[in-house]
Amino acid sequence: MISLRKAKLGDIAQMQKMVYSEIEEGIILPRSDDEVATNIRSYILAVEDSNILGYGALHIHSPRLGEIRSLIVDSKNRGKNIGTMLVKKALEEAKELGLKEVLVLTYLPSFFEKLGFIEIAKESIPEHKIWADCIKCKHFPMCNEVSLIYNLQG
Repeated sequence: MISLRKAKLGDIAQMQKMVYSEIEEGIILPRSDDEVATNIRSYILAVEDSNILGYGALHIHSPRLGEIRSLIVDSKNRGKNIGTMLVKKALEEAKELGLKEVLVLTYLPSFFEKLGFIEIAKESIPEHKIWADCIKCKHFPMCNEVSLIYNLQG
C-alpha cells in the first residue's frame, strides 16, 4: 500500500539516486545533498514498504506564493496516480499554511492542467526571486518549461 510521509534526512541518498537521470536530461534541477537537507521539511514522499516511489517539494516563496518543485515518480511506478497524490498533498499543505497560489514550472503541463492548474506567462510570475534557481538549469537562458498556477482562494 502506498502512503505519503514527510522526508527524513536518511532518505536523501535514495531521493538523489531516483532523480539522477532526470537531472542529466535537464528535466529537474540539480540540488546538492546539503540543499536537500536544508529544505528537507518541504519534501513529501510516496512510499511503499521502505521504498520511495516518488516525491515532490512545496517551496514557499512568500506569504502568498508557493511552488511545487522536484516532482518525480520512479519510472517503474508511473501511471499509478502517485504524482497526483503528491501534488494533491502539496496543495493541501499549501492551503493549510495560508498560501494563495501555487506555481509549477514543468515540461508536462497537461498533467497539472488535469489537476486544476492554469497556464500563465512566465513574465507574469509575481515573485521574481524564483528565477534565482533558473541559473542552475542546463537549458538556461533558453527555457522551454511551461508555467502554471493553482489558485487556492476559490
